[in-house]
Amino acid sequence: MLKIKMIKAIYLISIFSLFLLSCQNIDQENQGSIINRDAEIALQNLFEIDPDTISIYKNAPATLIIPRITKAGVVLGGAYGEGVLRINEAPVDYYSLASASYGFQIGAQQYSNIIFFMTEEALQKFRVKDGWELGADAEVVFRDKGYSIGVSSKTISKPVYAVVFDQKGLLAGTSLVGAKFSRLIR
Repeated sequence: MLKIKMIKAIYLISIFSLFLLSCQNIDQENQGSIINRDAEIALQNLFEIDPDTISIYKNAPATLIIPRITKAGVVLGGAYGEGVLRINEAPVDYYSLASASYGFQIGAQQYSNIIFFMTEEALQKFRVKDGWELGADAEVVFRDKGYSIGVSSKTISKPVYAVVFDQKGLLAGTSLVGAKFSRLIR
């Protein structure tokens, strides 16, 4: 009985690993332009969902747009996505988001994440530290269609503001806590 459970667990972990590895099948040479294209689509999608975010985007010195984050788990879980850092609306660098989790979980989900750096100091901290994590100086909002977050560039008081939106799939507990952001070479 225990052997069968162990085989099932190894099988599920193998499938999960293959799923995450399959997200990396695009060659690096073309990936920068694909990330830029997908980031623009995600940004326009957020603007449609919540037009108030347009003023936040215009007032932010920089924005990190991760158009697609894939999160999956069966007891052990992980999330990964790649995005672009825009300064004054121009693409400057590419970053990855990665996280791991352990606990009662089963399922898979994809979502988009946009991080607005509202101060130059917050942007500098992000750019000089590899493995940067969202901290107490950040405000995270989970956004669904039809729900107004009621935030504008005038009401934001934190130096970092993150919006998670366009969730698809079934996995309880979408979170950015423990997620690490690292610079990519593209």
